[in-house]
Amino acid sequence: MNYLLALIPAIGWGIMPLITGKIGGSTINQMFGIGAGATIVGLVAFIIGHPTVTTTGFWFSVLCGALWTIGQIGQFVSFKRMGVSNTIPLSTVFQLVGNSLIGVIIFGEWRGARALTIGFIALAIVIVGALMTSVSDESTGKKITVQNFFFLLITTIGYWVYSAFPKMPMVANDSSLGIFLPEMLGILLGSVIYAICSGNIDSFKQKEQYLNIWGGISWGIAALAYIFAGRALGINTAFVFTQMNVIIATIGGILVLHEHKTRREMSFTIAGIIFIVAGSILTIFA
Repeated sequence: MNYLLALIPAIGWGIMPLITGKIGGSTINQMFGIGAGATIVGLVAFIIGHPTVTTTGFWFSVLCGALWTIGQIGQFVSFKRMGVSNTIPLSTVFQLVGNSLIGVIIFGEWRGARALTIGFIALAIVIVGALMTSVSDESTGKKITVQNFFFLLITTIGYWVYSAFPKMPMVANDSSLGIFLPEMLGILLGSVIYAICSGNIDSFKQKEQYLNIWGGISWGIAALAYIFAGRALGINTAFVFTQMNVIIATIGGILVLHEHKTRREMSFTIAGIIFIVAGSILTIFA
């Protein structure tokens, strides 16, 4: 049951870039839409569940949510620079490596030689698969340049904080529902601060700002499921499992957003997806 729960983030996070890509708008529009849509999900969950949260847990959750916006801003900017079908696999690699190291070093997951061996073999398989899906020929449009590579890597720090968030000691005694709404409020706060500091106040007058809320609702449902899955399965297993979203986002980028790939690129993409699925399933045995 917990593994089925971990698939919800894979679906929600895989659909989100397709929704925002189809709606369009600026990075500001998309960021606000994610923050507002996720907050709506948080409010509904709070009203239904009536959870409690400590003061420390509340403000720490807000902070983690605000830091998450760094990672998402980096991803949205990269969508425009490299395309969804190139960005998502590369982002997956960065997140997997960082979160796996955090899970092993800080939270002591994958204990024992057997678990560590299986875990890192599974991680390596997923990384190889993600890299294969990002193979691109010189003839295609949007490219993975050195500048784009390091920009995405640096902004991924925000994602690392978010992914480790469910098991941090500051929120260990708070319920999953209790920490969810303040975290979503932090994301909304971060997106508003980004809009103001970047001098884009006029974005609040644009319809794309609000249409992108649909993408935020998809993301919010996935984020809620991830908090429960992260606590039930551990950071490493839950996160690797949820990164099967790369399948939906990559194929969707090609079919829905019409991002062009050559025959060679498609061959690598299909092979990469097979590696990602195999590696994700293998983590169950770690």
